[in-house]
Amino acid sequence: MMNKYFLLVLLCFFIFIPARKAHPREFQPIKAANSIVVTADKFAGQIGLSVLERGGNAVDASVAAAFALAVTYPTAGNIGGGGFMIIRTADNNVFALDYREKAPLKASRDMYLDQNGEVIKDAGTIGYLAAGVPGTVHGLWRAHKKFGRLKWESLLKPAIDLAEKGFYLDEYNANSLKAAADDFNRFKSSKKIFTKDGGAYKTNDKLIQKDLAQTLKRIAEKGTDGFYSGITAELIEKDMLKNGGLITRKDLKAYNSKWRQPIKIQYRGYDVYSMSPPSSGGIVLAEILNCLEKFDLKTLGHNSADLINLWVEIERQAY
Repeated sequence: MMNKYFLLVLLCFFIFIPARKAHPREFQPIKAANSIVVTADKFAGQIGLSVLERGGNAVDASVAAAFALAVTYPTAGNIGGGGFMIIRTADNNVFALDYREKAPLKASRDMYLDQNGEVIKDAGTIGYLAAGVPGTVHGLWRAHKKFGRLKWESLLKPAIDLAEKGFYLDEYNANSLKAAADDFNRFKSSKKIFTKDGGAYKTNDKLIQKDLAQTLKRIAEKGTDGFYSGITAELIEKDMLKNGGLITRKDLKAYNSKWRQPIKIQYRGYDVYSMSPPSSGGIVLAEILNCLEKFDLKTLGHNSADLINLWVEIERQAY
């Protein structure tokens, strides 16, 4: 039995372009008696649950699920991006971890403008100049160092196996990759992995990611040193220099996630904790809840037109 429980929310940024016409994902929920694992992908959910069954805590489960998502949910799962984490312990202490991407040292104010001062199409959203110094690996490592119970290597093994042996694409993932195929084909490395010789993957095709498996093995063996220095860092720097990117080994070595003070919101007698800046989510959530609290929502009726109209207008103002 676990002697300490955690309530944890993990938010990650996107790396690839979400499919514009991807079908909704449908799969059976995984049932457990005393725990809950919520992910956007069935593989990650099963892996998170298995970690809890092995005696891990919620941070262990989140680390394992996050690395699995880097393999099986290419639309949003990532080790090349960043995120935020909120952790609440059984003794009611709340922690906020910021591992968002950072700008490379060589980044400049006008890096997305051409010689005429005009915005270069897609430069800030697609390709090498769009990449920030990734924070996910550092953040997950730091959370595990403070709160994790199971061995780090054991948490990465399921993701390594999925990357090395491959997994069968569901309809959602196949459509996501298909929708982004034109962008993948613009770059040799993404074309090699996320297309079939330039064509689109189909439902039930197997996606194998050998290079990702090797990267995950280095992270499993050496922790942050397996990503922010050594072979992985050298490969990132080499590819960046070759293709006009800015990230260097110096950027990677200097990256550091940060523990921050979470935002505390009081709403109708409840304490709500959310992420502080540089995330905008906590501030916006506070504005929404502070406004909603002034209204008697019950009198409007559950899911009524009046309630939805009020909610939308308050959200619009907050955003």
